[in-house]
Amino acid sequence: MLYWLADLSDGGGAFNLFRYITFRAGGAFLTALIFSFLFGRPLINLLKKKQKNGQPIREDGPQSHLETKTGTPTMGGVLILGALIFSTLLWARLDTAYIWMLLFVTLSFGAIGFADDYAKVSRNNAKGVPGRLRFGLGLLIAAIAGVWAAQLHPDGLSYQLALPVFKDTLINLGFFFVPFAMLVIVGSANAVNLTDGLDGLAIMPVMIAAGALGVIAYAVGRVDFTEYLDVHYVPGTGEILIFTAALIGGGLGFLWYNAPPAAVFMGDTGSLALGGALGAIAVATKHEIVLAIVGGLFVVEALSVIIQVAYYKATKKRVFLMAPIHHHFEKKGWAEAQIVIRFWIISLILALIGLATLKVR
Repeated sequence: MLYWLADLSDGGGAFNLFRYITFRAGGAFLTALIFSFLFGRPLINLLKKKQKNGQPIREDGPQSHLETKTGTPTMGGVLILGALIFSTLLWARLDTAYIWMLLFVTLSFGAIGFADDYAKVSRNNAKGVPGRLRFGLGLLIAAIAGVWAAQLHPDGLSYQLALPVFKDTLINLGFFFVPFAMLVIVGSANAVNLTDGLDGLAIMPVMIAAGALGVIAYAVGRVDFTEYLDVHYVPGTGEILIFTAALIGGGLGFLWYNAPPAAVFMGDTGSLALGGALGAIAVATKHEIVLAIVGGLFVVEALSVIIQVAYYKATKKRVFLMAPIHHHFEKKGWAEAQIVIRFWIISLILALIGLATLKVR
């Protein structure tokens, strides 16, 4: 919205700054951060008042969680989404279709998560919206986003799969691009959801992945950068940097309250929305495979659950002491803070590896 202030510029002066994506990204970050600090504590107080018993804790989870996390309110993802949406609408160019696609995916998955969280706290039960319904709605949202993105991509890239490193190679998926996009978006949403099991564990890797994807979006949205980096040019994606900057600002503000011991959990409201957003950014920028690298921690968390369930069904034995894998390390005696910080470090390393693919020839 503030971009239009650039029209008041005669080519110089303060208003001209609003033409620059980097300046507006900085504004989006600060706006979202301030929004989170202003509304964080009032929201937590409201959630405590409405949720007498806080988020229901799984009885089959680590015993320590029943002792330390009982009574903590959930739905804190509302704070992140509020900061993200307000800041994005304020600072992004609203004539950019990619921004609206990302907002659609984020809000839609956030609505599914909110319904799930509400069902849990209202019934005081760890079971919320039926899994099949959640999954089905997620697939529908992702299908719309996949078709939307394919229509926005330039002719040479539409319905194509771009490969990192092998940058001259495109795989024509045709109709199968939409199911592939669905897999990326729904898989990302659920992987982040599975990761959100310890105080501060999910939000920092989400911010790290968003930062990496924001840099990629800015790069592929500029002709000069794509020529230098030898990547495919996707016009209009540069504005996604505004969205990711707002996500990071809102995420940092949320982390202030989510740091151990957490005053609030993001819940499915936050984890599904943020995971879906990461998947949608990857689809928009033609970097779906790179998402599996920069978001590698989420991939490992999801795979640990898949492996555990499949192996148990086949053998009645377990590969991990408990899944997702962060609970396995809890069972091995690692302190919660150790797991969280070490997983943050792993996320940062993976993000840097993902960014390195931009300049591999």
